[in-house]
Amino acid sequence: MQFPSWAVIIKNCFCTILRHTRSVRKIMAEEIKTPETEESGKNFIINFIDEDIAEGGQFQGMTVHTRFPPEPNGYLHIGHCKALTIDFGTAERYNGLCNLRMDDTNPTKEDEEFVEAIKQDIHWLGFDWGDRFFYGSDYFEKDYEYAVELIKKGLAYVCDLTPEQAREYRGDIGKPAISPYRDRDVEENLDLFERMKNGEFPEGSRTLRAKIDLASGNFNMRDPVIYRIRYMHHHRQGDKWCIYPMYDFAHPIQDAIEGITFSLCSLEFENHRPLYEWVITNLFGKEFPKQREFARLNVTNTVMSKRYLRELVEKNIVDGWDDPRMPTLSGLRRRGYTPTSIFTFVKEAGISKADNLVDMRQLEAVLRAELELNAQRRVAVLEPVKLIIDNYPADQCEYFDLPNNPNRDANDTTTRKVAFTKELWIENSDFFEVPPPKFKRLTLGSEVRLMGAYLVRCTGVDKDENGKVVAIHAEADLETRNGNPADGRKVRGTIHWVSCAHCLDAEVELYDKLFTEANMNSIPDDADFKDYLNPDSVKVLQGAKLEESLKDAKPGDRFQFVRNGYFTPDSKHAGTYNRIVTLKDSFKV
Repeated sequence: MQFPSWAVIIKNCFCTILRHTRSVRKIMAEEIKTPETEESGKNFIINFIDEDIAEGGQFQGMTVHTRFPPEPNGYLHIGHCKALTIDFGTAERYNGLCNLRMDDTNPTKEDEEFVEAIKQDIHWLGFDWGDRFFYGSDYFEKDYEYAVELIKKGLAYVCDLTPEQAREYRGDIGKPAISPYRDRDVEENLDLFERMKNGEFPEGSRTLRAKIDLASGNFNMRDPVIYRIRYMHHHRQGDKWCIYPMYDFAHPIQDAIEGITFSLCSLEFENHRPLYEWVITNLFGKEFPKQREFARLNVTNTVMSKRYLRELVEKNIVDGWDDPRMPTLSGLRRRGYTPTSIFTFVKEAGISKADNLVDMRQLEAVLRAELELNAQRRVAVLEPVKLIIDNYPADQCEYFDLPNNPNRDANDTTTRKVAFTKELWIENSDFFEVPPPKFKRLTLGSEVRLMGAYLVRCTGVDKDENGKVVAIHAEADLETRNGNPADGRKVRGTIHWVSCAHCLDAEVELYDKLFTEANMNSIPDDADFKDYLNPDSVKVLQGAKLEESLKDAKPGDRFQFVRNGYFTPDSKHAGTYNRIVTLKDSFKV
């Protein structure tokens, strides 16, 4: 299967977006510029790779080889897209390779469901790993052999401290850690580690620790745990193992085995780099691969922690991992976001060494500019009230040609035919008996244009027993079918409509931010993140009326509902449309 280059995808979309908005123009550098350099096409990651592959560099003459190693304990979110872009994009820049490796060394919460979801999301973004798909758990035998090798070298030992005792004896700045078991001889350690493997000890009673430096200022180097006992079924290995390697031990081994040259990861692993290099050096004899870190992508009004996201799913607070309010890639896809808009957003956020918080409205602005050019226009009345044209024949139906995309830059001159009949649906908000100031739409005695059709003047209303307007009566100027009134009178307002006899019923869901707090990383440590859920994150409108041409619309199709925003059919619930993004927002990129 061939997938388009992510750079090509972005470039094609950007060529049109650049003509549309100045704000997007700023985003569209050929490559990300960062504070580290002003040279076009450069960032600090590219800089150090260029140095390493140049003449005399560590990797001179070698193929640039990266990897993307997600843990299959949840769905990918927009933060992962930054890592995906860096890992796969860097490999592509240098005509190199990028592996996809499931980091399934921890059996807790890992599942094949997540493996398949991750693969689907990556393919949706346009990336491909070729024949280089791996599971971290397939290296368990090798991990064990390398652990034994460290024991034989006197660089690892079995420790009997419980987790609570280990924390107690961890020491402090200027105070070394303690382990009474550090000086066990090699033979005793080999025997105990073998017995750990055979399941002879209770969970949590023993660990295997690397023998490095109990006084290190980097606490990750204070004889870190590299194996622990865990009696848990593994989604792939079953019950074969009851000891599992820690990520900091298994990951560099896997990188080295796969021939990875550059292990690019998020900033939280920066303090773990010395341990990464220690494992490589003591097991493979050289500093290979090379780890470098970049800041994670954080966005406003959401959470990125898989633990939090999982809780939202498991407690049915959201409609699954792909709920359109979720920051997951599957949620964004179901919502109607495009890969190009996500790539643009990630690029605009930049590659840096400092964490930042990016406003989600920035992504919305980029997507809005894209859809303005690409989305077909359709008519949908979201909160309908009936409009009856009293002087229009009851048995008559005629068709008006409405443009599919009137945007000049879209260069789309095509039209579609929309049915017009005596009874129409219009938006309830387009009529007021007593209009507010500067109201330019329909009210008693006023005249408006029905979009693409006749001028109509309101003549009266029908009400139910509670005084609610259930129907509006009007008369049409039947001489204004395709133009302005003959007498030259000005009409201030234009409203959209659909025929009552030629429409589809739909449920429409209007989405807003999931959390009320912009920076969810700043909430108090003792706070429950669910207390910040936005009670108005979704508004459900039942009984919306859509023009009949939408009967064949499929999930993934994107439309501008004129005057209402951009929408797409929901992938789970037939007859439901999700609002992707509003037409306008005050936010400026």
